Amino acid sequence: MKRLNGKVALVLGAGCVIDDWGNGNAAAVAFAREGAKVVCVDMNEAAAARTAGLIHAEGGEAIHAAADVANAAQVNAVVEQAMQRYGRIDVLHNNAGINTRGGVVETAEEDFDRVFDVNVKGAYLSCKAVIPIMKSQGGGSIIHVSSIASITWTGHPILSYQASKAALNQMTRMIAVQHGPDNIRCNSILPGLIDSPRIHVTMLSFYDGDVERMREARSRSVPMKRMGDVWDVANAAVFLASDESKYITGAVLPIDGGVTCTMAH
Repeated sequence: MKRLNGKVALVLGAGCVIDDWGNGNAAAVAFAREGAKVVCVDMNEAAAARTAGLIHAEGGEAIHAAADVANAAQVNAVVEQAMQRYGRIDVLHNNAGINTRGGVVETAEEDFDRVFDVNVKGAYLSCKAVIPIMKSQGGGSIIHVSSIASITWTGHPILSYQASKAALNQMTRMIAVQHGPDNIRCNSILPGLIDSPRIHVTMLSFYDGDVERMREARSRSVPMKRMGDVWDVANAAVFLASDESKYITGAVLPIDGGVTCTMAH
């Protein structure tokens, strides 16, 4: 039996930076493969439409929409669109996120603010809109995509990203405690060194543009001696979305091949 039959999943950040598999579209497709109806939302409408198209091509049910997750009106609009189409929201998957390179001195104030707007405020706005719906339904599952950078130094200064994801972890715990009596679960996934298209945008500059050098260095640092892929993250999301994890809430789950075991927290 498909694990998400009868459920509706709202995925924010459901696109991919290029026409390939990323954490967002992999999660959306994985939800659909398990029987969920999926609302694919991305700031880039074409990317959201591509994800919905992937689901349709496999016989699944999906719609797409564009929204800036840091804009309350746009978030509320896509939540309303999901409700008008499907009448419920069982899974909220907050994958939308950005980062910017630099430590506390190098990071521009406007970059710091924008990272927090997307990574933290975006999750706050979607939870604010969806939690009352889940409460009225009798429950639901909220999944935040955080990062191992939220709990440890990862070798490069990305201050705004690291701080924002740490804030997201604490938001996860607070929601889990406050809304546990409402049968609303909230968990965070912490991807580790994942070989996804986004790292070519955000991390390649640390390796002088050398893709193979980046992959080798990142794989070498992992106890399993390889990077993860987007399906490792998506499969964890399916588990947390499903009733198989019905007694798991407030968890901050590394998907990292053991790399955080080797780092000082």
